[in-house]
Amino acid sequence: MTDDFDAGAEPTVPAWAVFGDLMSVMLGAFVLVLLGVIGVQMELSARLENEVKQRQEELKRRQTLEEALAGPLAAGRVTLKDGRIGISGNVLFALNSDQLQPEGRALLKSLAAPLSAYLGARDEILMVSGFTDDQQVREGNRRFADNLELSAQRALTVTRALIEAGLPPASIFSAAFGSQQPVASNATEESRAKNRRVEIAPVPRVSAGAGATKPHA
Repeated sequence: MTDDFDAGAEPTVPAWAVFGDLMSVMLGAFVLVLLGVIGVQMELSARLENEVKQRQEELKRRQTLEEALAGPLAAGRVTLKDGRIGISGNVLFALNSDQLQPEGRALLKSLAAPLSAYLGARDEILMVSGFTDDQQVREGNRRFADNLELSAQRALTVTRALIEAGLPPASIFSAAFGSQQPVASNATEESRAKNRRVEIAPVPRVSAGAGATKPHA
């Protein structure tokens, strides 16, 4: 009777085997979590390293530009802020005019060589931007319809002067902002003079294929 009962009973799994399986599952889960943490840390480390590299390159770019413009900066003829070269409109032009004054032409001529050298080692081009104060163009001046047109012609004049001085035409373009984006209040003549300016800023060069559309068949 006892033999028949024993023969029909299922064997009991040892406790140590169950514990071993449980530990294996826990160990596998721990390894997966550990691998995930390591992966996240590696990604964050790579991002941080890339960000540091970009900041170092930007700092080096600005230092190089400052070195290239050391002479004009020391003489107070130009300013350099956030990578933008600022030139007072009073140095370049008479009021409501887009004709370069002798001092302005000489200054642009002195900038052409260092700017060319700066661009030579970078995939960048120069944006020449014209700005004015908020005063209307003088009555009787039929050359310009408004401040936007005046700033556009001034930017073109500076661009052409830099090209004539040796800057490659493919490395420079013009932009006009009129009285927009002032750097002073326009409340006084002194502040308005600060807003009458031209800025030269290096910007990334757009590749030839960027934004291009495929021709229709």
